Amino acid sequence: MKLTGDIDTLLTEDVLERYQERIELIHHKLHQKKEPFTGWVDYPANISPSLVEDILSCAAKISQQCTALVVIGIGGSYLGAKACIELLQSPFYNERYAHLQHTPKIYFAGHHLSSIYYRELFKLLQEEEVAVCVISKSGTTLEPAVVFALFKEFLQQKYGNRAKEHIYAITDRSKGALRQEADEQGYTTFVVPDDIGGRYSVLTPVGLLPIACAGIDIKAILAGAQKAYQEMQCLDLRLNECYRYSLARHLLGKKGKTIEIFEVYEGKLRYFTEWLKQLFGESGCKDGCGIFPASLQMSTDLHSMGQFLQEGRQDFFETVITVQQLAEDMMLIPSPLTGQVNTMHQLNEVIQQSVRKAHAPNGTVNLTIAVENISPETFGEMVYFFEKACAVSCYLDGVNPFDQPGVEDYKRNIKALVKEAK
Repeated sequence: MKLTGDIDTLLTEDVLERYQERIELIHHKLHQKKEPFTGWVDYPANISPSLVEDILSCAAKISQQCTALVVIGIGGSYLGAKACIELLQSPFYNERYAHLQHTPKIYFAGHHLSSIYYRELFKLLQEEEVAVCVISKSGTTLEPAVVFALFKEFLQQKYGNRAKEHIYAITDRSKGALRQEADEQGYTTFVVPDDIGGRYSVLTPVGLLPIACAGIDIKAILAGAQKAYQEMQCLDLRLNECYRYSLARHLLGKKGKTIEIFEVYEGKLRYFTEWLKQLFGESGCKDGCGIFPASLQMSTDLHSMGQFLQEGRQDFFETVITVQQLAEDMMLIPSPLTGQVNTMHQLNEVIQQSVRKAHAPNGTVNLTIAVENISPETFGEMVYFFEKACAVSCYLDGVNPFDQPGVEDYKRNIKALVKEAK
């Protein structure tokens, strides 16, 4: 991954020298793993091969058992898997390619409480053979707990006493309501590691099992993450792109740039930016500070939010995630509209250059992160890159990257209000 744009203007030699020692201290703090919830730091390098094989065996079993897999979770329990499947599978995977690949269609649930969505989903699933993968460390988070209860009833009506054979739980190793239920009912289970929080859990069974069920190569994903892990052992701020990006975010925040807009020109990265919004928002926005993460899909949003980017208040910076090469590009029919541009991807690149040129006179800061291609390896690299960048930039800002007190307050309040409503 390559970081370009205005990075060299921000990270002058003087700045690099002033922050080098601090970055090294943060690096060692993460890798010593004395802080809670830092298990993700070396997880890709140390994941058990037997666990990977167990996940693949389970995914194969699910593929034989059902035509539709419902993944129940919210936040970090579903966003990583959703982002990966959107990136690496066809946009029409459920409609066509799941059948051709002999893998189940993948549906997500428990991430909201829309009555219309669930009514239509249950109608759709009447014609399918169904399995459910419920992901929750505690088993008591309201949205997935409510939806899981509905699906247990649905499976009971559909399969009777065999319903429990269609339920797969990813939960705590030893405690919590879902662990107790899984042990009592005999569900097939995988463990959410104790020392990894939800938004950092994509490369654990939380993300890997649903991803494997969609026919995506999880060994290649882990190989990409392992590559990123090794590359980020370099402590030199002149060379470590991840730490350079972390420092750039920190410096921009100090300059009053309180919004980071993640922009993508390849639509398949759209849901990856949803995961980024949770990762950075939940990790860094606390104690009255933080950079608000937003996202735009170009060129669509240039015809709406482009006006804000061009002439609105300049309290934001742009982080553009680009793909250098596509395995298959869409050829354009030569016409006066496109001039010498021959493919859709090339046209997107021209638009991107045009946008940056248009925004430059306003002093809009642009950080561009280029990934080589769209592949399982690249997905693994991107996940690890941004997880590490998020943690480092949070420590630079003086906040804990691994707690979420505001979210916990919301959860407590909603439970109390639900009880009062009774």
